[in-house]
Amino acid sequence: MKKHLLSLCIVIGTIASAQSTDGPRFGVKAGGNLSSFTGGDSKSKIGFYAGAFVNVPLSEAFSIQPEIVYSQQGAKAKDDYEMATYTIKNMQQTLGYINVPVMLQYNATPEFYLEAGPEFGLLVNAQAKGDINGSTYKANNKDTMKTFNFGVGLGLGYRFTPNLGVNARYIAGLTKIVKDDIGDSSKNTNIQLGINYSFP
Repeated sequence: MKKHLLSLCIVIGTIASAQSTDGPRFGVKAGGNLSSFTGGDSKSKIGFYAGAFVNVPLSEAFSIQPEIVYSQQGAKAKDDYEMATYTIKNMQQTLGYINVPVMLQYNATPEFYLEAGPEFGLLVNAQAKGDINGSTYKANNKDTMKTFNFGVGLGLGYRFTPNLGVNARYIAGLTKIVKDDIGDSSKNTNIQLGINYSFP
């Protein structure tokens, strides 16, 4: 799966490069996530993301930007739970993805741009954590989660200089998170805010 996602990124970058006289620009990016799951029983969880990108101009107004990013996502439970003799508090689910967004960017001005595009994700780790009767427990539950995640991103960005900028993006998940989704059809939602640096 990793090879397929990386191949898609390279192919799109190659096609776009052939259509533009300007060369691609490589860069790095990092920032914070505010993620959650769809449904009424979860609340947002703070995480982080970090990765690399290549920005390929298609014209003066448009460019395409494939990325490869590690993204820490998940959600917290809204409420505490009582089950028989157990009191469960502070439940949270952490999911680690290798994401490959492919953003089409519209340069409204030389500094300001809008973007939209698909995001393909590969789950690499998953951990549930909570307090049961006053003691903290952690468990790896990656086997219960779907490996592939697909979403759509919408965002905007501002370039302070040709090399340094900021970016905000909202990603709505379109695929379910849990393998056995009987009674649970939750999907990922994620808001990202961070900085990016393009190499000269």
